[in-house]
Amino acid sequence: MLPMVSVVIPNWNGRKYLNDCITSLRGQSHNNLEIIVVDNASEDDSVEFLQKNFPEVIVIKHSKNLGFGGANNTGIRTAHGKYIMMLNNDTRLEPKCVEELIKPIEKNERYGACASKILLQYEDNILDVAGIAVCLDGLSIGRGRLESGDKFNQEEEVFFASDCGCLYKKEMLDDIGLTNEIYDEDFFAYADETDMGWRAQLAGWKCIYSPQAVVHHYHSASSGSYSSFKAFLVERNRIWVAVKSFPLSILFLGIFYTFLRYFYQAFGALTGKGAAGRFTKEANKFKLIIILIKANISAFLGLPKMLKKRKEIMKKKRISNRGIYTLFKKFGISAREIALKE
Repeated sequence: MLPMVSVVIPNWNGRKYLNDCITSLRGQSHNNLEIIVVDNASEDDSVEFLQKNFPEVIVIKHSKNLGFGGANNTGIRTAHGKYIMMLNNDTRLEPKCVEELIKPIEKNERYGACASKILLQYEDNILDVAGIAVCLDGLSIGRGRLESGDKFNQEEEVFFASDCGCLYKKEMLDDIGLTNEIYDEDFFAYADETDMGWRAQLAGWKCIYSPQAVVHHYHSASSGSYSSFKAFLVERNRIWVAVKSFPLSILFLGIFYTFLRYFYQAFGALTGKGAAGRFTKEANKFKLIIILIKANISAFLGLPKMLKKRKEIMKKKRISNRGIYTLFKKFGISAREIALKE
């Protein structure tokens, strides 16, 4: 009998994407699926649409928007599967996607996550993400973003998976979870998988990338690719990621890394390159500076809570600090590269 896979889909005003997403799940070769949609107080007719057209879907409706992590935690608590698949609402899966996620994750008992090949929906074989790469200051980026999908056809270990479409062992989630939650709900959105990836790696879990598991993604359909809200959360949350999981020596190195990244981002803002360049085409350059200041202040105010979580994470740490440096060497990305990537 095929193992049950619980598919958790957070939703916020995603009605126009849900048909393609759920229909692609219905067509999976691995058909023992439990589909759970957690609605974050949508103002469209998402819930009514699902109840009418996809009665097999478990729909949980929040009375207010609890963010990405809050929705995912609700879905995971509801799930009964051996595996938990995290899936964005604005995605479409190839028919063998779930099957191809399960195959490699079962090859090693320490594989707790499997990353898919995520392609941009409206581009011809252009990658959104093939696992994630990490930075010394807590930031991360999609591995291979905007490169040809043909360059990433090898099954291999990566730092961690993108929650846009990936598979987790329930056993791993139970192991790395914080008190009463698996996703850190203080993040609200963005950097969630980076935070989980560090908790998993510190606890001795690994992630495998499956190029045969293909997901098509509309990319930031809910919040906008370069919104002020996203920029704020990304910058604040990367600080919390570092504070929660990094050794003190790397925390100090991360400060210098951040200043170097800011330098390259300033260059990008002035020349129109990278995410900063794209953002400043849509908003005033000074607005980006204000966002960065607000993000750092918010991160500072949240430090007591993050330090408390750090103690909890370190109790489960099973690798040495040298092992952490090895992770950066193997899966890291330079400040220049991440600043000038979109």
